[in-house]
Amino acid sequence: MSAAMNNMVTPRDVTTSLNYLGEVNEPLFTYAYDSPPGHPKTNVVMVSRPVVVHDARGINPVPTVDREGFALVQRQSGLENFYDEDRVREVYYPECERLLSDLTGASRVVVFDHIVRNAARTNEKGIKMPATAVHNDYTASSGPQRLRDLLPTEAAELLRHRFAIINVWRPLRGPVLDSPLGVCDARSIAPGDLVPNARIYPDRRGEIQAVRFSSEHRWYYFSEMQAEEALLLKCYDSADDGRARFTAHSAFLDPTAPPSSPHRESIETRALVLFKQSRSTDYLRT
Repeated sequence: MSAAMNNMVTPRDVTTSLNYLGEVNEPLFTYAYDSPPGHPKTNVVMVSRPVVVHDARGINPVPTVDREGFALVQRQSGLENFYDEDRVREVYYPECERLLSDLTGASRVVVFDHIVRNAARTNEKGIKMPATAVHNDYTASSGPQRLRDLLPTEAAELLRHRFAIINVWRPLRGPVLDSPLGVCDARSIAPGDLVPNARIYPDRRGEIQAVRFSSEHRWYYFSEMQAEEALLLKCYDSADDGRARFTAHSAFLDPTAPPSSPHRESIETRALVLFKQSRSTDYLRT
Protein backbone atom coordinates (compact mmCIF):
# COMPACT_ATOMS: atom_id res chain seq x y z
CA MET A 1 0.00 0.00 0.00
CA SER A 2 1.16 3.50 -0.80
CA ALA A 3 2.00 5.53 2.31
CA ALA A 4 0.78 8.63 0.49
CA MET A 5 -2.66 7.10 -0.07
CA ASN A 6 -2.89 6.09 3.59
CA ASN A 7 -2.07 9.63 4.71
CA MET A 8 -4.69 11.29 2.52
CA VAL A 9 -7.48 10.38 4.96
CA THR A 10 -7.62 11.32 8.64
CA PRO A 11 -8.27 8.06 10.57
CA ARG A 12 -11.81 7.98 11.99
CA ASP A 13 -13.33 5.29 14.22
CA VAL A 14 -17.06 4.56 13.96
CA THR A 15 -19.48 3.54 16.72
CA THR A 16 -22.15 1.36 15.14
CA SER A 17 -23.76 -2.08 15.44
CA LEU A 18 -23.18 -5.40 13.68
CA ASN A 19 -25.49 -8.35 13.14
CA TYR A 20 -24.12 -11.37 14.98
CA LEU A 21 -25.43 -14.92 15.34
CA GLY A 22 -28.18 -15.28 17.94
CA GLU A 23 -29.29 -18.40 19.80
CA VAL A 24 -28.32 -21.73 18.22
CA ASN A 25 -30.41 -24.83 18.95
CA GLU A 26 -29.71 -27.00 15.90
CA PRO A 27 -27.30 -27.20 12.96
CA LEU A 28 -27.54 -24.02 10.91
CA PHE A 29 -28.67 -23.96 7.29
CA THR A 30 -29.52 -21.37 4.65
CA TYR A 31 -31.00 -22.01 1.21
CA ALA A 32 -29.27 -19.96 -1.49
CA TYR A 33 -32.46 -20.15 -3.57
CA ASP A 34 -36.19 -20.43 -2.87
CA SER A 35 -36.52 -23.14 -0.23
CA PRO A 36 -38.74 -26.18 -0.84
CA PRO A 37 -42.42 -25.83 0.19
CA GLY A 38 -42.80 -26.12 3.93
CA HIS A 39 -39.13 -25.43 4.64
CA PRO A 40 -37.85 -22.10 6.02
CA LYS A 41 -35.16 -20.37 3.97
CA THR A 42 -32.90 -20.36 7.03
CA ASN A 43 -32.87 -21.11 10.74
CA VAL A 44 -30.18 -18.53 11.44
CA VAL A 45 -31.25 -15.84 13.91
CA MET A 46 -29.27 -12.60 13.98
CA VAL A 47 -28.86 -10.19 16.91
CA SER A 48 -27.59 -6.62 16.64
CA ARG A 49 -24.60 -5.83 18.88
CA PRO A 50 -22.92 -2.45 19.48
CA VAL A 51 -19.29 -2.26 18.36
CA VAL A 52 -16.57 0.25 17.58
CA VAL A 53 -15.04 -0.19 14.13
CA HIS A 54 -11.53 1.24 14.19
CA ASP A 55 -10.00 2.95 11.18
CA ALA A 56 -7.18 0.69 10.01
CA ARG A 57 -5.51 3.66 8.30
CA GLY A 58 -4.26 4.54 11.76
CA ILE A 59 -2.64 1.18 12.51
CA ASN A 60 1.13 0.78 12.72
CA PRO A 61 2.34 -1.71 11.59
CA VAL A 62 -0.14 -2.00 8.74
CA PRO A 63 -2.34 -5.13 8.76
CA THR A 64 -1.29 -8.16 6.73
CA VAL A 65 -3.22 -11.14 5.44
CA ASP A 66 -1.25 -13.64 7.52
CA ARG A 67 -1.37 -11.73 10.80
CA GLU A 68 -4.75 -9.93 10.99
CA GLY A 69 -6.32 -11.72 8.02
CA PHE A 70 -6.71 -8.64 5.83
CA ALA A 71 -4.64 -6.00 4.07
CA LEU A 72 -5.08 -2.90 1.94
CA VAL A 73 -3.24 -2.60 -1.36
CA GLN A 74 -3.16 0.05 -4.05
CA ARG A 75 -3.66 -1.32 -7.56
CA GLN A 76 -5.47 0.42 -10.42
CA SER A 77 -7.73 -1.69 -12.63
CA GLY A 78 -7.85 -1.30 -16.39
CA LEU A 79 -11.52 -2.26 -16.51
CA GLU A 80 -14.10 0.52 -16.83
CA ASN A 81 -17.43 -1.34 -16.76
CA PHE A 82 -17.66 -3.80 -13.89
CA TYR A 83 -21.30 -4.51 -14.70
CA ASP A 84 -20.27 -6.36 -17.88
CA GLU A 85 -19.77 -9.93 -16.64
CA ASP A 86 -17.84 -11.06 -19.70
CA ARG A 87 -15.38 -8.18 -19.42
CA VAL A 88 -14.98 -8.79 -15.69
CA ARG A 89 -13.92 -12.36 -16.44
CA GLU A 90 -11.73 -11.41 -19.40
CA VAL A 91 -9.97 -8.41 -17.84
CA TYR A 92 -10.49 -8.23 -14.10
CA TYR A 93 -10.00 -11.90 -13.20
CA PRO A 94 -6.45 -11.92 -14.66
CA GLU A 95 -5.70 -8.63 -12.88
CA CYS A 96 -6.67 -10.14 -9.54
CA GLU A 97 -4.69 -13.28 -10.25
CA ARG A 98 -1.58 -11.21 -11.00
CA LEU A 99 -2.14 -9.08 -7.89
CA LEU A 100 -2.40 -12.09 -5.58
CA SER A 101 0.49 -13.87 -7.26
CA ASP A 102 2.72 -10.80 -6.93
CA LEU A 103 1.85 -10.26 -3.27
CA THR A 104 1.84 -13.83 -1.99
CA GLY A 105 4.49 -15.57 -4.07
CA ALA A 106 1.95 -18.33 -4.80
CA SER A 107 2.81 -20.77 -7.55
CA ARG A 108 -0.69 -20.41 -9.03
CA VAL A 109 -3.81 -18.30 -8.49
CA VAL A 110 -7.27 -19.14 -9.84
CA VAL A 111 -10.09 -16.58 -9.53
CA PHE A 112 -13.32 -18.57 -9.62
CA ASP A 113 -16.21 -16.16 -9.05
CA HIS A 114 -17.25 -12.60 -8.30
CA ILE A 115 -20.11 -10.54 -6.87
CA VAL A 116 -21.02 -6.95 -7.73
CA ARG A 117 -22.92 -5.09 -4.99
CA ASN A 118 -25.03 -1.97 -5.45
CA ALA A 119 -28.23 -1.40 -3.47
CA ALA A 120 -29.60 0.83 -6.24
CA ARG A 121 -29.43 -1.92 -8.91
CA THR A 122 -30.48 -5.13 -7.15
CA ASN A 123 -33.30 -5.59 -9.67
CA GLU A 124 -30.63 -6.48 -12.22
CA LYS A 125 -29.35 -10.03 -12.58
CA GLY A 126 -26.36 -10.87 -10.43
CA ILE A 127 -26.19 -7.58 -8.52
CA LYS A 128 -26.61 -7.85 -4.75
CA MET A 129 -27.03 -5.73 -1.65
CA PRO A 130 -24.10 -5.28 0.73
CA ALA A 131 -23.96 -8.26 3.11
CA THR A 132 -24.90 -7.10 6.62
CA ALA A 133 -24.42 -10.27 8.70
CA VAL A 134 -21.10 -11.06 10.35
CA HIS A 135 -19.73 -14.13 8.57
CA ASN A 136 -16.77 -15.80 6.91
CA ASP A 137 -17.04 -17.43 3.51
CA TYR A 138 -15.52 -20.85 4.23
CA THR A 139 -15.00 -23.40 6.99
CA ALA A 140 -12.24 -25.96 7.59
CA SER A 141 -14.39 -28.42 5.62
CA SER A 142 -15.82 -26.28 2.84
CA GLY A 143 -12.48 -24.70 1.87
CA PRO A 144 -10.98 -28.00 0.67
CA GLN A 145 -14.32 -29.04 -0.81
CA ARG A 146 -14.42 -25.88 -2.92
CA LEU A 147 -11.02 -26.79 -4.35
CA ARG A 148 -12.31 -30.30 -5.14
CA ASP A 149 -15.38 -28.84 -6.84
CA LEU A 150 -13.38 -26.43 -8.98
CA LEU A 151 -10.31 -28.52 -9.85
CA PRO A 152 -11.50 -32.14 -9.49
CA THR A 153 -8.78 -33.81 -11.56
CA GLU A 154 -5.99 -31.96 -9.71
CA ALA A 155 -7.44 -31.83 -6.22
CA ALA A 156 -5.73 -34.89 -4.75
CA GLU A 157 -2.29 -33.49 -5.56
CA LEU A 158 -3.11 -29.86 -4.73
CA LEU A 159 -4.49 -30.79 -1.30
CA ARG A 160 -1.09 -32.23 -0.40
CA HIS A 161 0.21 -28.65 -0.31
CA ARG A 162 -0.84 -25.45 1.36
CA PHE A 163 -3.54 -23.33 -0.26
CA ALA A 164 -5.68 -20.36 0.71
CA ILE A 165 -8.86 -18.69 -0.48
CA ILE A 166 -8.50 -14.92 -0.64
CA ASN A 167 -11.13 -12.36 -1.62
CA VAL A 168 -10.20 -9.14 -3.42
CA TRP A 169 -12.75 -6.45 -2.49
CA ARG A 170 -12.70 -3.22 -4.45
CA PRO A 171 -14.95 -0.12 -4.60
CA LEU A 172 -16.12 0.73 -8.11
CA ARG A 173 -16.29 4.40 -7.12
CA GLY A 174 -14.95 6.35 -4.21
CA PRO A 175 -14.87 7.52 -1.61
CA VAL A 176 -16.93 4.78 0.05
CA LEU A 177 -19.17 6.39 2.68
CA ASP A 178 -22.27 4.17 2.48
CA SER A 179 -22.03 0.61 3.86
CA PRO A 180 -18.24 0.34 4.25
CA LEU A 181 -16.79 -3.13 4.78
CA GLY A 182 -15.74 -4.04 8.31
CA VAL A 183 -13.23 -6.82 9.01
CA CYS A 184 -12.41 -8.54 12.29
CA ASP A 185 -8.81 -9.10 13.34
CA ALA A 186 -8.44 -12.88 13.05
CA ARG A 187 -6.30 -12.96 16.20
CA SER A 188 -9.28 -11.75 18.25
CA ILE A 189 -11.59 -14.60 17.16
CA ALA A 190 -11.73 -17.76 19.27
CA PRO A 191 -12.52 -21.09 17.55
CA GLY A 192 -15.81 -21.33 19.47
CA ASP A 193 -16.97 -18.01 17.99
CA LEU A 194 -17.29 -19.61 14.53
CA VAL A 195 -20.35 -21.76 13.81
CA PRO A 196 -20.84 -23.70 10.54
CA ASN A 197 -23.83 -22.60 8.46
CA ALA A 198 -24.72 -24.94 5.59
CA ARG A 199 -25.37 -23.14 2.29
CA ILE A 200 -27.71 -25.21 0.15
CA TYR A 201 -27.57 -24.66 -3.62
CA PRO A 202 -29.60 -26.42 -6.32
CA ASP A 203 -26.54 -28.43 -7.41
CA ARG A 204 -24.26 -28.51 -4.38
CA ARG A 205 -23.96 -27.91 -0.65
CA GLY A 206 -21.46 -25.46 0.77
CA GLU A 207 -20.71 -24.16 4.24
CA ILE A 208 -19.87 -20.74 5.63
CA GLN A 209 -19.23 -19.56 9.17
CA ALA A 210 -21.72 -17.59 11.23
CA VAL A 211 -20.13 -15.72 14.14
CA ARG A 212 -21.07 -15.49 17.81
CA PHE A 213 -20.49 -12.14 19.49
CA SER A 214 -17.47 -11.62 21.70
CA SER A 215 -16.31 -8.44 23.39
CA GLU A 216 -12.78 -9.56 22.45
CA HIS A 217 -13.40 -9.01 18.73
CA ARG A 218 -11.43 -6.13 17.24
CA TRP A 219 -13.12 -4.57 14.21
CA TYR A 220 -11.50 -2.43 11.53
CA TYR A 221 -12.25 -0.75 8.23
CA PHE A 222 -10.41 1.53 5.82
CA SER A 223 -12.17 4.87 5.67
CA GLU A 224 -13.15 6.52 2.38
CA MET A 225 -11.78 3.76 0.17
CA GLN A 226 -11.14 4.71 -3.43
CA ALA A 227 -11.46 2.73 -6.66
CA GLU A 228 -7.68 2.36 -6.95
CA GLU A 229 -7.58 0.56 -3.59
CA ALA A 230 -8.39 -3.07 -2.88
CA LEU A 231 -8.96 -4.91 0.40
CA LEU A 232 -7.69 -8.48 0.61
CA LEU A 233 -9.54 -10.89 2.93
CA LYS A 234 -8.26 -14.35 3.74
CA CYS A 235 -11.35 -16.53 4.10
CA TYR A 236 -9.52 -19.86 4.39
CA ASP A 237 -6.00 -21.17 4.86
CA SER A 238 -5.11 -24.84 5.00
CA ALA A 239 -2.08 -24.05 7.18
CA ASP A 240 -2.98 -24.37 10.86
CA ASP A 241 0.25 -22.98 12.27
CA GLY A 242 -0.81 -19.78 14.04
CA ARG A 243 -1.31 -17.53 11.03
CA ALA A 244 -4.77 -16.16 10.22
CA ARG A 245 -7.08 -18.80 8.74
CA PHE A 246 -10.54 -17.17 8.74
CA THR A 247 -11.54 -13.50 8.50
CA ALA A 248 -15.00 -12.51 9.71
CA HIS A 249 -16.44 -9.50 7.90
CA SER A 250 -19.63 -7.52 7.33
CA ALA A 251 -20.86 -4.29 5.81
CA PHE A 252 -21.95 -1.79 8.45
CA LEU A 253 -23.86 1.45 8.79
CA ASP A 254 -21.78 4.54 9.44
CA PRO A 255 -24.25 6.83 11.28
CA THR A 256 -22.01 9.85 10.63
CA ALA A 257 -22.05 9.48 6.84
CA PRO A 258 -23.98 12.23 5.00
CA PRO A 259 -27.56 11.14 4.19
CA SER A 260 -26.89 12.03 0.56
CA SER A 261 -23.98 9.56 0.29
CA PRO A 262 -24.30 7.51 -2.92
CA HIS A 263 -24.92 3.79 -2.61
CA ARG A 264 -21.75 1.81 -2.24
CA GLU A 265 -20.71 0.04 -5.44
CA SER A 266 -18.17 -2.74 -5.08
CA ILE A 267 -16.89 -5.96 -6.57
CA GLU A 268 -15.39 -8.91 -4.76
CA THR A 269 -13.59 -11.82 -6.38
CA ARG A 270 -12.70 -15.12 -4.73
CA ALA A 271 -9.51 -16.91 -5.60
CA LEU A 272 -7.72 -20.16 -4.90
CA VAL A 273 -4.16 -19.25 -3.94
CA LEU A 274 -2.00 -22.34 -4.38
CA PHE A 275 1.43 -22.93 -2.87
CA LYS A 276 3.80 -25.76 -3.72
CA GLN A 277 5.01 -25.93 -0.14
CA SER A 278 4.28 -24.36 3.21
CA ARG A 279 5.97 -21.13 4.15
CA SER A 280 6.39 -20.03 7.75
CA THR A 281 6.89 -16.34 7.02
CA ASP A 282 4.25 -13.66 6.58
CA TYR A 283 3.48 -13.96 2.90
CA LEU A 284 1.90 -10.61 2.11
CA ARG A 285 4.66 -8.25 1.08
CA THR A 286 3.23 -4.72 1.27
